[in-house]
Amino acid sequence: MFSNRYVRTIICSRVLLHLGIWIRNYAVLLYVTDLTGNDPVYVSLISVAEFAPIFLFALIGGTFADRWRPKRTMAGSDLLSAVSVAGVLLALINGGWIALLIGTFLSASLSQFSQPSAMKLYKRHVPGEQLQGVMAMSQTLVAVFMVLGPVIGTLIFLKLGIQVSLILTAVLFLGSSLILATLPRDASEQHSNLKSSFMSEMTAGIRYVWSNQALRTLCLSFAVVGFASGLTQPLQIFIVVEQLGQAKSFLQWLVMTNGAAMLIGGVAIMGAAKKIPPQRLFVAGLLITAICTTGIGASKMIWLTILLLIISGLVYPAIQGGIQTLIVRNTEMAYMGRVSGAIMPVFMGMMVIGMSLSGYLKGALSLFAVYGLSGLLIMAGVLILLKLRERQSGK
Repeated sequence: MFSNRYVRTIICSRVLLHLGIWIRNYAVLLYVTDLTGNDPVYVSLISVAEFAPIFLFALIGGTFADRWRPKRTMAGSDLLSAVSVAGVLLALINGGWIALLIGTFLSASLSQFSQPSAMKLYKRHVPGEQLQGVMAMSQTLVAVFMVLGPVIGTLIFLKLGIQVSLILTAVLFLGSSLILATLPRDASEQHSNLKSSFMSEMTAGIRYVWSNQALRTLCLSFAVVGFASGLTQPLQIFIVVEQLGQAKSFLQWLVMTNGAAMLIGGVAIMGAAKKIPPQRLFVAGLLITAICTTGIGASKMIWLTILLLIISGLVYPAIQGGIQTLIVRNTEMAYMGRVSGAIMPVFMGMMVIGMSLSGYLKGALSLFAVYGLSGLLIMAGVLILLKLRERQSGK
């Protein structure tokens, strides 16, 4: 896969981009908590600045990605991210720390234009038999930074401070842009016809997803899984304290164990991707995750909880790589950006809804009941996918 120039270049640029994002996120988080005395309002605003752009700009960014040339869009987005971080640094030097939140919001918004363009380049330049392996590689990269990102970001902030952290972030974003600039010029046929209005193209993208049975089913399954994931996301600390009887600090070891398993799972999926169809990989990953989720909610033994976290981490790249491969394979090139921009906010939106309800459900029911409900919902996502498979087999 690394012999493919597009894969090699995009992955290298994403390494710098992810590193810059983690350094920025943890520098901003730690700086704001120090400055405000751990004020929960400002801490929550950091999360809003990081995640709100996914809801606000994913579909918009996907639509523009279909209208613009992908290489230029990606390189330009990373360059503008570097400029926005430099502007935040200047504002911070002059005492305007609120600019940190604004800069984080702007940088996260620009990512919504870059990601769909990467999917377009993969669709055009990666052979079908390698596509699933490339998607698994992308998820492996995410897993690597889930483990290393918080450590690197925290160390750089504690050792060098907020200003050096922001300078490094800007340099990494700029480096990502320069790497992408080495790609061949976008083909002329990729330059979309701009005569049609933006709104009509965005609406056409939504209609395309709804009219495509495979994409509609994937979107519904992804929504259910997103909601299920959101139900358990805020409750991990209660697993540590209530179920395992450990101090809160023990949570970091569970998170790192799960992240390390994701890394190993991603490497394994890259090797198996050519042999296993993406839909089967996705279904198997969801089934195992459903069992592990229910087991984690019931387990009161540290060794069993860790084992289940390892297993669920190993199959996580199969879920993400499988669905991204299915999306790319079932989407026409002209709609690639809009489809990517339409489906991801569905997952994130349902996850946020699940997160907002999880505390209430735990209070009304129990910790095990919420984890069991999450497992059942993931199973429902599997059934939705199996129905799609039956329809495709019938055809």
